Amino acid sequence: MRCFTEIGCAVDLSHLTLIRIRSGTTMSNADTAEDLKRRLGSRSIVLVGLMGCGKSSIGKRLAARLGLPFVDADEEIESVAAKSISEIFADHGEEFFRDRERKVIGRLLSQGPQVLATGGGAYMHPETRAAISANGICVWLKADLCVLMRRVSKRDTRPLLKTPNPEATMQKLMEARYPVYALADLVVESRDEPHETIVVELIDKLAAHLAKETGHGSSPAAGVASNAS
Repeated sequence: MRCFTEIGCAVDLSHLTLIRIRSGTTMSNADTAEDLKRRLGSRSIVLVGLMGCGKSSIGKRLAARLGLPFVDADEEIESVAAKSISEIFADHGEEFFRDRERKVIGRLLSQGPQVLATGGGAYMHPETRAAISANGICVWLKADLCVLMRRVSKRDTRPLLKTPNPEATMQKLMEARYPVYALADLVVESRDEPHETIVVELIDKLAAHLAKETGHGSSPAAGVASNAS
């Protein structure tokens, strides 16, 4: 399978992915992953964004590509509470949930490196934002309203959308949250493309960000090729 990226190309041969980088040399996926993990250190890659933006589906693929654990903060909260998110909202209210969410995410951030998917409202809490900034690289998966609504309509498990007009509710959430999500270290457009395409873009932006941090100027890899899902 051949996969072309915006600034380079890669060819998957016998399960060994070669990556063409700006210097004209090549390196394997394993080499790239190890380099990114070295630069991450103990920090987590933290995915933020509205429900339906793909934090779990993209996060799992990203974690597999980099050889990191994937953790879903909502699943951790459900495990601790022995209740679903919908049940926690119904039984205790949103304020109770947000307090538990803040504590769980704070604990998880001490267990990096990992790919951590957070709930849509988690990044709105100043204490959580500060913890993510101190212990992770924050990536906003940004999606348009039509994309979000098409995705969330497949499941009736979103407590904040249990309203007479879910689309209007989602629009209000976008207006309130997008300015805060924009504080993230990186922004990746989540759209109707194969998840692997989004993962490749995320990895390249992450590599460039980490290279800039360490003063190397350019990212170590222009892109990563793999089988599209």
